[in-house]
Amino acid sequence: MSLPTEQSGSAAPNPPAVAARNAPAVVRRDATVIVAGGTSDSHTWNLVFLQLLLEELGFDVVNLGPCVPTDLLVSESLARRPALLVVSSVNGHGYQDGIRMIGKVRERAELSAVPAVIGGKLGIAGAQSAEQLAELVAAGYDAVFDDGAEGIASFRRLLDSLPQRVLT
Repeated sequence: MSLPTEQSGSAAPNPPAVAARNAPAVVRRDATVIVAGGTSDSHTWNLVFLQLLLEELGFDVVNLGPCVPTDLLVSESLARRPALLVVSSVNGHGYQDGIRMIGKVRERAELSAVPAVIGGKLGIAGAQSAEQLAELVAAGYDAVFDDGAEGIASFRRLLDSLPQRVLT
């Protein structure tokens, strides 16, 4: 097989044609994910990490930032109809913030089927009890992730289950 050459007749390969032929497929997801910090959580590094991780996996990300008012979370979710809503906490008040936030989201019938997850440091005293985790799920979260290695691995498995398409 011969490589394409420039019109001048030189034997040099056309770099874009070679690069395109050898480029790996890019996974692009037909999905938007909304990332939000809890209403009382002013930390940003966790939100930036989540955004970069999600973008690396091919998602469109709307990062609402820290201290997200519940009304903003609801209005953005209504406007964008995300494939996933992610609430992240670092300050240890994720349990309380999360209960209030998901309650307002789930009050809207249009958002009742939007998958929502929460994770990070959800309490100031360490890991949440099984009862508290169950309360977060009962309030409307589809999954709760701790801030340890298993929580991150479980979150990645959840992301793998969301819609995707491969672009070449």
